[in-house]
Amino acid sequence: MNRVIIVFIGLCIVCISCSSTHITQESGIKSSDQQDDSHNISNKEYNLLFVGNSLTYSNNLLRLVTQEAKRKGIVITTTMLTKPNYAIVDHWRDKEVQRLIKTKKYDFVIIQQGPSSQADGRAMLLNSGKEYSNLCDANGTKLAYFMVWPSRIYYHTFDGVIKNYTDAATKNKAILCPVGKVWKQHFDKTNDFSYYSPDQFHPSLSGSRAAAKVIVESLFLK
Repeated sequence: MNRVIIVFIGLCIVCISCSSTHITQESGIKSSDQQDDSHNISNKEYNLLFVGNSLTYSNNLLRLVTQEAKRKGIVITTTMLTKPNYAIVDHWRDKEVQRLIKTKKYDFVIIQQGPSSQADGRAMLLNSGKEYSNLCDANGTKLAYFMVWPSRIYYHTFDGVIKNYTDAATKNKAILCPVGKVWKQHFDKTNDFSYYSPDQFHPSLSGSRAAAKVIVESLFLK
């Protein structure tokens, strides 16, 4: 009789042990010696809203961003609101961007307009950008600026583009995706202008790939 009781108790212990192991695996809990200091960015799917014009939709940039994120173990979904020659103030006037942000489904809202080296473009980045920033803050998302570049014929305005996008991101407490700055560094170092397409303004495929890399690194890896 005692032997039967001992066997029964032993089986109960084995069952409890197996059950506990199963719960730990399903919940994804690490033991203390397995834990690390990573941000666990791969444990979540991120939603990104891109707002801009043809510099964003050329070469299917959103697909390139998605692929670049995947290579780094980051899962994203993207939405694009773009129209030719649009500035961020034009999108704001249409009111569709406000509707999308108010759905509260986006982790990041990435805005872009033309080069904006001149005073009027700077004012849009700063002042209209503030409206975007306030709306993003109210709806649990983070604003980011996609810094672009001037056409080659206006290459001398490049520093103004970099400054105005940088100032706007700083003033509005937004993330800066300094694509234009990275482009210029590449040009100045290599004298290779293949990031431009034949029209010398829109990006080539290699230019859009470079942009995708900067965007992913700026949003997730800094």
